[in-house]
Amino acid sequence: MLVLARRINQSIMIGDDIEIVIVDIKGDQVKIGVQAPKNVSVHRTEVYQEIQDENKQAAKTEILPQQLKELGTKFQKKKNP
Repeated sequence: MLVLARRINQSIMIGDDIEIVIVDIKGDQVKIGVQAPKNVSVHRTEVYQEIQDENKQAAKTEILPQQLKELGTKFQKKKNP
């Protein structure tokens, strides 16, 4: 792990297009700003972990062939009379 000391309004670059800015420091809390391209997801670690857990759970969900058939009939376009 790389550890860097920064002051308010100083920043750290990750690659060419992600900038981490120290916005405020109060007591034991540091507020940071993240400037990144829109195609880069930025999450707090606990939120990221929840997303990963949900994705793993969704991948485990088993859909039975009969359930697929029922879903298919619901999405079929109705023909005009």
